[in-house]
Amino acid sequence: MTRRAYLVILLLCLGLMCPLVTGIFMDKLASKKLCADDNCVYTISLAKAEEDYNAPDCRFINIKKGQLIYVYSKLVKEKDSGEFWAGSVYGEQYEDHMGTVGYFPSSLVSEQHVYQEANKTLPTTDIDFFCE
Repeated sequence: MTRRAYLVILLLCLGLMCPLVTGIFMDKLASKKLCADDNCVYTISLAKAEEDYNAPDCRFINIKKGQLIYVYSKLVKEKDSGEFWAGSVYGEQYEDHMGTVGYFPSSLVSEQHVYQEANKTLPTTDIDFFCE
C-alpha cells in the first residue's frame, strides 16, 4: 500500500476511536438572562414544580409535579415569548436527571427559597441553547 493509503486508514481509525462532539445550536429563546453572578453558575433559588411539564425539545427539561429544581438563570421575557428559567432537577429519586440543565416555564413552578438575587443582566450566548 502507498503511504497515502496508510495515512487515510490511520485517520479513519482515529476518528472511530475518538468521536467528535456532535450537537446542534437551537434558536435562542431570549437575548438576555438574569443571573446571580457574572458566569451564571451560582444557584439563584430552589423552586417546586406545581405541574408536570414535558420538554418539547432538547433545550428544555422534563419536570414532574412536586419535583424540586435548582434555578441558575432566568431568561428576560421578550415580546411574544414565554418566560423561561434554566435549572436542574434535585432529589435522589431523580438521580438519572440530576445535573442536566435545561429550560422550563417559570409559570409552572413556585420559588421555595431564594439563595441569591438574580441582579446581573447578561447576554445569552449560542451555547446557552446548544443541544447534544
